[in-house]
Amino acid sequence: MTYKEIKNNEEVKELLRKGNEALGVLGFTDHSEAHCALVAERAAYILKKFGYSEKEQELAKIAGFMHDIGNAVNRKNHAEYGALLANEILKNTDLPIKDRVQIISAIGNHDESTGGAKDVISAALIIADKTDVRRNRVRVKEKSAFDIHDRVNYAVTEAKLKINMDKRVISLNLQIDESICTMYEYFDIFLGRMMMCRGAAELLGAKFKLTANGSKVL
Repeated sequence: MTYKEIKNNEEVKELLRKGNEALGVLGFTDHSEAHCALVAERAAYILKKFGYSEKEQELAKIAGFMHDIGNAVNRKNHAEYGALLANEILKNTDLPIKDRVQIISAIGNHDESTGGAKDVISAALIIADKTDVRRNRVRVKEKSAFDIHDRVNYAVTEAKLKINMDKRVISLNLQIDESICTMYEYFDIFLGRMMMCRGAAELLGAKFKLTANGSKVL
Protein backbone atom coordinates (compact mmCIF):
# COMPACT_ATOMS: atom_id res chain seq x y z
CA MET A 1 0.00 0.00 0.00
CA THR A 2 1.42 3.34 -1.07
CA TYR A 3 0.46 6.98 -0.64
CA LYS A 4 -0.42 7.15 -4.32
CA GLU A 5 -2.85 4.25 -3.92
CA ILE A 6 -4.46 5.87 -0.87
CA LYS A 7 -4.92 9.13 -2.78
CA ASN A 8 -6.82 7.19 -5.45
CA ASN A 9 -8.82 5.02 -3.03
CA GLU A 10 -12.50 5.67 -3.73
CA GLU A 11 -13.60 4.97 -0.15
CA VAL A 12 -11.08 7.43 1.28
CA LYS A 13 -12.02 10.05 -1.31
CA GLU A 14 -15.74 9.68 -0.59
CA LEU A 15 -15.22 9.89 3.18
CA LEU A 16 -13.22 13.10 2.72
CA ARG A 17 -15.85 14.49 0.34
CA LYS A 18 -18.72 13.77 2.72
CA GLY A 19 -16.81 15.02 5.75
CA ASN A 20 -15.92 18.28 4.03
CA GLU A 21 -19.51 18.71 2.88
CA ALA A 22 -20.79 18.22 6.44
CA LEU A 23 -18.25 20.69 7.83
CA GLY A 24 -19.37 23.22 5.23
CA VAL A 25 -22.92 23.00 6.57
CA LEU A 26 -21.56 23.55 10.08
CA GLY A 27 -19.58 26.59 8.94
CA PHE A 28 -16.06 25.12 9.13
CA THR A 29 -13.25 26.01 6.75
CA ASP A 30 -12.10 23.69 3.96
CA HIS A 31 -11.09 20.16 4.99
CA SER A 32 -11.05 18.69 1.48
CA GLU A 33 -8.60 16.49 -0.39
CA ALA A 34 -6.57 19.62 -1.11
CA HIS A 35 -6.01 20.23 2.61
CA CYS A 36 -5.24 16.56 3.25
CA ALA A 37 -2.77 16.33 0.37
CA LEU A 38 -0.98 19.45 1.61
CA VAL A 39 -0.79 17.96 5.11
CA ALA A 40 0.53 14.68 3.71
CA GLU A 41 3.30 16.32 1.69
CA ARG A 42 4.23 18.69 4.51
CA ALA A 43 4.43 15.87 7.07
CA ALA A 44 6.77 13.92 4.80
CA TYR A 45 8.87 17.05 4.20
CA ILE A 46 9.28 17.56 7.94
CA LEU A 47 10.48 14.00 8.46
CA LYS A 48 12.80 14.22 5.46
CA LYS A 49 14.41 17.37 6.86
CA PHE A 50 15.00 15.62 10.18
CA GLY A 51 16.63 12.63 8.49
CA TYR A 52 13.90 10.04 8.88
CA SER A 53 13.60 7.17 6.41
CA GLU A 54 11.60 7.10 3.19
CA LYS A 55 9.36 4.49 4.79
CA GLU A 56 8.55 6.82 7.69
CA GLN A 57 7.90 9.62 5.22
CA GLU A 58 5.50 7.35 3.31
CA LEU A 59 3.62 6.43 6.49
CA ALA A 60 3.31 10.11 7.36
CA LYS A 61 1.91 10.80 3.89
CA ILE A 62 -0.71 8.07 4.25
CA ALA A 63 -1.69 9.28 7.73
CA GLY A 64 -1.76 12.87 6.48
CA PHE A 65 -4.08 12.16 3.59
CA MET A 66 -6.45 10.06 5.71
CA HIS A 67 -6.40 12.15 8.88
CA ASP A 68 -9.75 13.90 8.38
CA ILE A 69 -11.90 11.00 7.13
CA GLY A 70 -13.61 10.82 10.54
CA ASN A 71 -15.44 14.07 9.78
CA ALA A 72 -17.79 11.97 7.65
CA VAL A 73 -19.08 10.43 10.90
CA ASN A 74 -19.05 13.48 13.19
CA ARG A 75 -16.83 16.48 13.83
CA LYS A 76 -16.76 15.67 17.54
CA ASN A 77 -14.19 12.94 18.11
CA HIS A 78 -13.38 12.98 14.39
CA ALA A 79 -9.79 11.94 15.07
CA GLU A 80 -10.88 8.78 16.87
CA TYR A 81 -13.55 7.98 14.27
CA GLY A 82 -10.96 8.55 11.57
CA ALA A 83 -8.53 6.13 13.19
CA LEU A 84 -11.19 3.41 13.33
CA LEU A 85 -12.22 3.99 9.71
CA ALA A 86 -8.58 3.99 8.59
CA ASN A 87 -7.99 0.70 10.37
CA GLU A 88 -10.89 -0.92 8.53
CA ILE A 89 -9.62 0.35 5.17
CA LEU A 90 -5.94 -0.46 5.73
CA LYS A 91 -6.48 -3.92 7.20
CA ASN A 92 -7.60 -5.03 3.72
CA THR A 93 -4.27 -4.01 2.19
CA ASP A 94 -0.78 -5.50 2.24
CA LEU A 95 0.38 -2.95 4.80
CA PRO A 96 2.19 -4.64 7.74
CA ILE A 97 0.28 -4.54 11.05
CA LYS A 98 2.97 -2.44 12.74
CA ASP A 99 2.79 0.21 10.02
CA ARG A 100 -1.02 0.21 10.08
CA VAL A 101 -1.07 0.75 13.83
CA GLN A 102 1.40 3.64 13.52
CA ILE A 103 -0.86 5.31 10.98
CA ILE A 104 -4.08 4.91 12.96
CA SER A 105 -2.35 6.07 16.13
CA ALA A 106 -1.21 9.25 14.38
CA ILE A 107 -4.70 9.89 13.01
CA GLY A 108 -6.32 9.24 16.39
CA ASN A 109 -4.00 11.68 18.15
CA HIS A 110 -4.01 14.63 15.73
CA ASP A 111 -6.78 16.69 17.35
CA GLU A 112 -5.81 19.17 20.06
CA SER A 113 -8.85 18.41 22.22
CA THR A 114 -7.81 14.83 22.99
CA GLY A 115 -4.51 14.09 21.26
CA GLY A 116 -0.83 14.87 21.14
CA ALA A 117 2.38 13.65 19.55
CA LYS A 118 3.24 10.07 20.51
CA ASP A 119 5.91 9.27 17.91
CA VAL A 120 7.57 10.90 14.90
CA ILE A 121 4.68 10.09 12.53
CA SER A 122 2.09 11.72 14.78
CA ALA A 123 4.43 14.66 15.48
CA ALA A 124 4.91 15.40 11.79
CA LEU A 125 1.18 15.03 11.12
CA ILE A 126 0.26 17.44 13.92
CA ILE A 127 2.68 20.15 12.77
CA ALA A 128 1.66 19.75 9.13
CA ASP A 129 -2.06 19.94 9.96
CA LYS A 130 -2.03 22.77 12.47
CA THR A 131 0.20 25.01 10.35
CA ASP A 132 -2.12 24.89 7.33
CA VAL A 133 -3.49 28.39 7.87
CA ARG A 134 -4.37 30.22 4.67
CA ARG A 135 -6.93 32.52 3.11
CA ASN A 136 -8.18 30.04 0.51
CA ARG A 137 -9.35 27.60 3.19
CA VAL A 138 -12.28 29.97 3.75
CA ARG A 139 -15.31 28.83 1.80
CA VAL A 140 -16.94 31.14 -0.73
CA LYS A 141 -19.41 33.31 1.16
CA GLU A 142 -20.16 36.94 1.90
CA LYS A 143 -17.60 38.50 4.25
CA SER A 144 -20.49 39.69 6.41
CA ALA A 145 -21.24 36.00 7.09
CA PHE A 146 -17.69 35.18 8.27
CA ASP A 147 -17.39 33.71 11.76
CA ILE A 148 -14.20 33.99 13.81
CA HIS A 149 -12.64 30.92 12.13
CA ASP A 150 -13.26 32.44 8.70
CA ARG A 151 -11.85 35.81 9.74
CA VAL A 152 -8.74 34.28 11.29
CA ASN A 153 -7.92 32.23 8.19
CA TYR A 154 -8.88 34.99 5.75
CA ALA A 155 -6.70 37.48 7.63
CA VAL A 156 -3.57 35.39 6.98
CA THR A 157 -2.15 36.88 3.81
CA GLU A 158 1.05 34.82 3.96
CA ALA A 159 2.13 31.73 5.88
CA LYS A 160 5.55 30.11 5.58
CA LEU A 161 6.78 27.01 7.38
CA LYS A 162 10.56 26.96 7.68
CA ILE A 163 12.93 24.42 9.22
CA ASN A 164 16.38 25.48 10.40
CA MET A 165 18.33 22.27 10.97
CA ASP A 166 21.40 24.06 12.34
CA LYS A 167 19.35 25.50 15.19
CA ARG A 168 16.75 22.68 15.10
CA VAL A 169 13.90 25.16 14.93
CA ILE A 170 10.58 24.77 13.11
CA SER A 171 9.11 28.21 12.39
CA LEU A 172 5.68 29.30 11.22
CA ASN A 173 5.88 32.85 9.95
CA LEU A 174 2.55 34.61 9.42
CA GLN A 175 1.50 37.89 7.92
CA ILE A 176 -1.87 38.85 9.40
CA ASP A 177 -4.14 41.65 8.22
CA GLU A 178 -5.24 43.08 11.56
CA SER A 179 -8.04 45.04 9.91
CA ILE A 180 -9.75 41.68 9.34
CA CYS A 181 -8.91 39.94 12.60
CA THR A 182 -7.11 41.04 15.73
CA MET A 183 -4.14 39.23 17.22
CA TYR A 184 -6.35 38.42 20.19
CA GLU A 185 -8.86 36.64 17.92
CA TYR A 186 -6.05 34.73 16.20
CA PHE A 187 -4.67 33.41 19.46
CA ASP A 188 -8.11 32.70 20.85
CA ILE A 189 -8.51 30.17 18.04
CA PHE A 190 -4.97 28.98 17.43
CA LEU A 191 -3.05 29.09 20.70
CA GLY A 192 -4.00 25.52 21.64
CA ARG A 193 -2.96 24.28 18.21
CA MET A 194 0.34 26.14 18.35
CA MET A 195 1.09 24.69 21.80
CA MET A 196 0.37 21.26 20.35
CA CYS A 197 2.91 22.00 17.61
CA ARG A 198 5.44 22.95 20.24
CA GLY A 199 5.03 19.56 21.92
CA ALA A 200 5.31 17.80 18.58
CA ALA A 201 8.48 19.70 17.71
CA GLU A 202 10.01 18.75 21.06
CA LEU A 203 9.38 15.08 20.28
CA LEU A 204 11.41 15.61 17.10
CA GLY A 205 14.19 17.17 19.16
CA ALA A 206 13.40 20.69 17.95
CA LYS A 207 11.80 23.94 19.03
CA PHE A 208 8.67 25.47 17.53
CA LYS A 209 8.60 29.22 16.88
CA LEU A 210 5.67 31.33 15.75
CA THR A 211 6.06 34.85 14.39
CA ALA A 212 3.22 37.14 13.38
CA ASN A 213 3.91 40.31 11.38
CA GLY A 214 7.59 39.97 12.16
CA SER A 215 7.24 39.66 15.93
CA LYS A 216 7.96 36.45 17.83
CA VAL A 217 4.91 35.38 19.79
CA LEU A 218 5.75 31.78 20.73
